[in-house]
Amino acid sequence: MNAPPAIVVGLGEILWDLLPSGRQLGGAPANFAYCSHLLGNRGIVASRIGSDDLGNEVRRRLRQAGIGQDFLQADPTHATGTVNVELDYQGQPSYDITEGAAWDFMEWTDRWQVLAQSADAVCFGSLAQRSPGSRATILSFLEATRHDAMRVFDVNLRQQFYSAGVIQSSLQRANVVKLNHDELLVLRNLMGLGAAAGPDAEVLMCQELIAKFELRLACVTYGANGSLICDRENTHRHPGFHVAVSDTVGAGDAFTAGLVHALLSGESLAAMNDLANRMGAWVASYPGAMPRLPEVGLERSLMRLG
Repeated sequence: MNAPPAIVVGLGEILWDLLPSGRQLGGAPANFAYCSHLLGNRGIVASRIGSDDLGNEVRRRLRQAGIGQDFLQADPTHATGTVNVELDYQGQPSYDITEGAAWDFMEWTDRWQVLAQSADAVCFGSLAQRSPGSRATILSFLEATRHDAMRVFDVNLRQQFYSAGVIQSSLQRANVVKLNHDELLVLRNLMGLGAAAGPDAEVLMCQELIAKFELRLACVTYGANGSLICDRENTHRHPGFHVAVSDTVGAGDAFTAGLVHALLSGESLAAMNDLANRMGAWVASYPGAMPRLPEVGLERSLMRLG
């Protein structure tokens, strides 16, 4: 008898990315949940949307994708979130994130407590903690999870919406951290990590994070140039997969979904790195963060890379 799919929660913002090519559903936790769903998990978005047309469209899109809406809160006064996204010549995005969105007012409820207790993995970031109410809700959710659940802090620093306090409290509640190279340098300064230089500098910083915050895993990404994964004993580097990039919006979230899926499956660091990089490259080859499942299926599409 097959085991039931893992319950994998994206906790935080869901919003509309207003791209030059048009409007795309996004928000890092929502992107993560969508890609987790494509990988065969029960992907769940825990967020808050407005009681407006954009909120109704969020529900319609998630329903089309086969993702449940049981944990989407409806806000009667605050609008569904939006982000103005500009792309440079390499498809790299910059963001202008609307403040006072519905997801800034997430509430801790009995339903969310039940979800937290049943989750096998939850992914959260720093952005949805920019407001005190949503930050308190996120921390309550993390504290209600089972001890063996994966609590993945996908750092995702955006604009000015982070602080040393938010990062420290998040790391204290996480057991996995994923961040990009630039974010690692920010954390080195904010968290007072030891000075490290040379080819192994990032490995040493990851090992310090793992030891300081009792993490299971730390992962650093380098965009198209792959990633580094460290656990308490081993490290593994992956060179990445080079694809024709449409845009990179959501590629990091797809990477995280692949990482978590492989981690929940008990895979090696090498297998985690391979699947995570395949997922990130696949999403980068399409516009927006939630590409439709190809007719040939996800697995065959991923294996065509590299």
